[in-house]
Amino acid sequence: MVGRDPWVRDVRRTERPAGHVVFFPHVGGAATYFTPFAPHFPADVDLSAVQYPGRQERMGEPFVTTVEGLADRLAVSLRPYADGPVPLVLFGHSMGASVAFETLARLTAAGAATRCHLVVSGRAAPSAQRRDDAFPRTDQDILRHLADVGGTEAEIVRNPELMELLLPVIRNDYHAVDLYWPTAHTVVDTPLLCLTGEQDARVSQEQAAAWKAHTAREFRLKSFDGGHFFLNDHREDVARLVADCVGLAPRPED
Repeated sequence: MVGRDPWVRDVRRTERPAGHVVFFPHVGGAATYFTPFAPHFPADVDLSAVQYPGRQERMGEPFVTTVEGLADRLAVSLRPYADGPVPLVLFGHSMGASVAFETLARLTAAGAATRCHLVVSGRAAPSAQRRDDAFPRTDQDILRHLADVGGTEAEIVRNPELMELLLPVIRNDYHAVDLYWPTAHTVVDTPLLCLTGEQDARVSQEQAAAWKAHTAREFRLKSFDGGHFFLNDHREDVARLVADCVGLAPRPED
């Protein structure tokens, strides 16, 4: 087993895993967001989640201010898992999809992605991102945006004390995503599954389908009823699809 690393928090580990899924959180998100997904995965799948600096037990650590900077550091942390004996699935939602993609691109360049798979969720493909798709910059805009996309519980958004703690994290993440303009022609040599919400105002079906251009291997696209955080209402189906990436569960009917 790989030693403890503050960048990668265990969600559930097994003695003899058949595969390993690592989750990458969204803007303002933390590793614990993915805990409710664990019961829906097969029992022989290891589950971990990335913990970005500046939140939860890493609250006192300085932020990483770019998507590329996060990927640089996470490629180091995930290299032992990528070199391990079982398939590794990188699953990122929203901002996490960009971080996962960039991390996998670095692992690919290092020749360490032969057993890797990529799942992106709630994010436009790098070649389909629009320059006019600006993210909120003022605190008022941030609060409004959080309420619109539904990624943060309404009680938290309305709690001034909690938001005082969370806003610096969210500001940093939005800034990192706003600065991120990837190379449109980057391709990873791993299978890629894209999940998207049919009513997601931030990601059109065309922008989601454009991920096909970023893999040299098998591409699958699955749409769900719902908005940007559709996965909250489809945890069982999402877990089954992700596990299916490495043959760990029967493929559901699309």
